[in-house]
Amino acid sequence: MSMEANAISGEPPFYKRMFRMLLADKFALCAAIFLLFVLVMAVIGPSWLGDLATKQNLRGRNTAPFDFEKAWVWWMGADALGRPLLARIIVATQNTIVVAAGAVLISSVAGTILGLIAGFSSPRVNQVIMRLADVIMSFPSLLIAVIVLYILGSSILNLMMVLAITRIPVYLRTTRAEVLEIRERMFVQAARVMGASSKRILFRHILPVVFPTLTTLATLDFAYVMLAESALSFLGIGIQPPEITWGLMISQGRQYLTNAWWLSFWPGLAIILTTMSLNLLSNWMRIALDPVQRWRLEMKGAKNG
Repeated sequence: MSMEANAISGEPPFYKRMFRMLLADKFALCAAIFLLFVLVMAVIGPSWLGDLATKQNLRGRNTAPFDFEKAWVWWMGADALGRPLLARIIVATQNTIVVAAGAVLISSVAGTILGLIAGFSSPRVNQVIMRLADVIMSFPSLLIAVIVLYILGSSILNLMMVLAITRIPVYLRTTRAEVLEIRERMFVQAARVMGASSKRILFRHILPVVFPTLTTLATLDFAYVMLAESALSFLGIGIQPPEITWGLMISQGRQYLTNAWWLSFWPGLAIILTTMSLNLLSNWMRIALDPVQRWRLEMKGAKNG
C-alpha cells in the first residue's frame, strides 16, 4: 500500500529517500561503509583466516609492523606467539560483534515489550515493572557482570545475557516515557473508540511511532555494549582463549606496552573506529527518522542527485 501511495504521489520509495539522505551526510556515509566492512569481516573472517590467526610462529614473536616485504596479514606485526595481528583482528571481529549484537537485540526486545506494557497498563503493573528496572539500575552494570561471570564462568552466551540484562532498563524507561505521551494523542483515542484492542493499539499504532527512537538508541547502545565487553575481556573475565575478541587482544598485549605497543594499539584502534562510526550513524539516524528535522538531509540529498 505504501509503495502504491508513493507511486501515485510521485515520491520515491523509502529506501531511496534514506539512501539520498545518507549521501547528504558524508561522515555518516563513511561510517556506514566502515561498519559494512566490519560486518563482512565478521561473517567471513573465521573461515577465511581462522587457521592463520591461531598458528604460532615463535621465531616471529612481537614482529614490528609496517614490514611491507611480507604478506599483507603481517603488516600490523605479530603478537607474543608470532601470530599475525591483522588476521587475529579480523577473526576477533565475529565474537566482538556477536556479543554486542546479541546483547542489544535481547535487551531492546525485552525492554521495549516491558516498556509498552508499563506505559499502557494499570498503575499497579506499571509500578511493579518500574521497580524491577530500579533494582537492575541500582547496581553498577560492570559490577553485576563481574559477579555473575565469576560465578557462572566466562562464555559468549553468559557474557551476552549479562550485558543484555544490565541494558534492559534503558529501553524500558525510554519506551514507557514515549508511550505515556503517545497514548494521549488523537489517533490513539480514535482507535480506542473504533473498538481496537489494547494489543492492536500498542503494536499497530504506538510501536511504529516509538520505533525510530528505539532504533537510534540501539545503534548508540551497540557501541556501549561493545566497550563493556572489551572492558570485561581486558579484566580477564570476558571471553577466554582460544576464543578471540578485541578486548582480549588488548589485555594480552598490555604487558608488552613498553617494547611492543602494537599488540594493544591495533585492536584498540579497531574499537575506537567502530564505536565512532556507530555514534556518527546514530546521530544521522536521529535526524533521518525524525519527520521534523529530516528536511535538512532531504534538501542536501536532492541537490546531490
